Amino acid sequence: MTANKQNLHVSGLNSKGPTAFEVQPEAQQRKAIAKMLDLIDLRKIRFTGEIRPSGDADWALKGHLGATVVQPCVVTLAPVSSRIDIKVARLFVDQPPVYNEDEEEIEVPQGDEVEPLGSHIDMEAVMVEALSLALPLYPKAEGAHLETGTFTEEGKAPMSDEEARPFAALSALRDKLKDDK
Repeated sequence: MTANKQNLHVSGLNSKGPTAFEVQPEAQQRKAIAKMLDLIDLRKIRFTGEIRPSGDADWALKGHLGATVVQPCVVTLAPVSSRIDIKVARLFVDQPPVYNEDEEEIEVPQGDEVEPLGSHIDMEAVMVEALSLALPLYPKAEGAHLETGTFTEEGKAPMSDEEARPFAALSALRDKLKDDK
């Protein structure tokens, strides 16, 4: 069975084996996702995989996300196209957080792959979260680079990157002492 829905009812999943899924948003949905993630364009996106039972009441998702995104260059703001191909894994757990009445905090299972299980699994939300985590943080257009700028008060010499390093002052003192001898 292949599920093409973006919202899967947990009660409708195969409790004895895997349920395959495929999410491939239409142009309007891609445009909304691009806007949400501050992308110039989301040319393609496809999320496929399977969900299978894990233990008594939990569900394990293993999938693949492929996308072509266009982001602004961090230097020139020119469009930068990137291809993303990643594996996605999630474990949806049906175990409520442990609550200790003496403490004000709730203990939550560790890991970014663990999600609470509800009555539905929102496949688009999983896809968008995985895409947002995989986006290049500082996309740069080919040949783009930052120029070095030096700023200081009038009448003072600007400090270089070398001088700002922790032992730069000691090196300068050492060199000065050598020159004085």
